[in-house]
Amino acid sequence: MHNNKIAAKSEPRTQTQAVDRALSMLVLLAQRGPAGVTELARELGVHKSTASRLMTALEKHRFVEQVGPRGRYRLGFGIVRLAGATAAQLDIAGESRPICARLASELRGTVSLSVFEGGGATAVVQEPSTERNWIGLRVPLHATASGKVLLASFGFEELDDALKQPLRRFTPHTVTSRGALLADLNRVRDRGWAAASGEFEPDLHTVAVPVRGPGGRIAGALSVSADEAHLRPADFQGISRILVQAAEEILDRLQNLAGP
Repeated sequence: MHNNKIAAKSEPRTQTQAVDRALSMLVLLAQRGPAGVTELARELGVHKSTASRLMTALEKHRFVEQVGPRGRYRLGFGIVRLAGATAAQLDIAGESRPICARLASELRGTVSLSVFEGGGATAVVQEPSTERNWIGLRVPLHATASGKVLLASFGFEELDDALKQPLRRFTPHTVTSRGALLADLNRVRDRGWAAASGEFEPDLHTVAVPVRGPGGRIAGALSVSADEAHLRPADFQGISRILVQAAEEILDRLQNLAGP
């Protein structure tokens, strides 16, 4: 019993050490270029078998890759993919912020630019700044207008994977039926915009449209939110037209940033 307690207490520390060592390996490879497991183990002060297990885990996620016949490793494409995703989010946030500020003043609502991140929709821009700051917070895809825009862009397998778990109910208006949600997503694709009326928070109405990047893929969702007194369902279609024009403006800015 006593030994089990000790093991349970030490487990988080061991996991933290493994993460720290794996990250240290990536830093070393970035600084020094390709290196072997023995060299990395010696540099980190760990047993070769420990370094080999960590390298295998990093290779599985394509953060490292082997080069040459001698089992040396270098940084892999997974690092480039993460860096590219981060750069893309920074680009779209920076280029959309002034447009979101203008829309917030024009529409008298909270305007956000959200991206798909960690299984949810995460706001990277919010205008105006309020006491309730949504930036960096992940909201559910099925219960928000921005989330529905992102879901509607998924391929069949990606969508099936996103909807494997039961749909959580947040309010009496939340769509929790998979069939009803899929029908809603078909409407989003047909008309080019999504809406949510009190589905995530009571009395919060939201309209969202897709924002495409230079490559044509949907890179995010542009939305405006307000209470029912300021944003009625009868207004949704007209608001969506304004948002579509703004999304095209964001695309133009991103294309100019990318260059010829």
